[in-house]
Amino acid sequence: MSPTKTKQTTIDEYIAGYPDGVQAILQEIRRTIAEEAPDATEAIAYAIPTFKLRGKNLVHFGAYKNHIGFYPTPPALEAFADELAAYASGKGSAQFPLDKPMPLALIREIVRFRVTQIPEKAAKAKKNEP
Repeated sequence: MSPTKTKQTTIDEYIAGYPDGVQAILQEIRRTIAEEAPDATEAIAYAIPTFKLRGKNLVHFGAYKNHIGFYPTPPALEAFADELAAYASGKGSAQFPLDKPMPLALIREIVRFRVTQIPEKAAKAKKNEP
């Protein structure tokens, strides 16, 4: 499964390229992220939906043939390793099967964690400036 061949520039365009059932899942994930990060902005980065906070990537997600890929950064995956153990994963991703309920509560917790990381990184970078 893949979206239309044209390059999407918004999350709405990205989601519209999928069957109705997958669209509903993507919209649920989008709402969950937006609720936990109301100050984040939506974008397309790496050709998938992305939420950015203070100019930094917060999380990415995307639909694939059999799963939703969720990309919250390696530190977030490490912090939630026990909760994510039931899912296939990669260096910076977790794969949530399309034929199982989406773990929206877990996604919510991970986004909440990522929101706390963004200001910390910005503050650390500012301290290190001359």
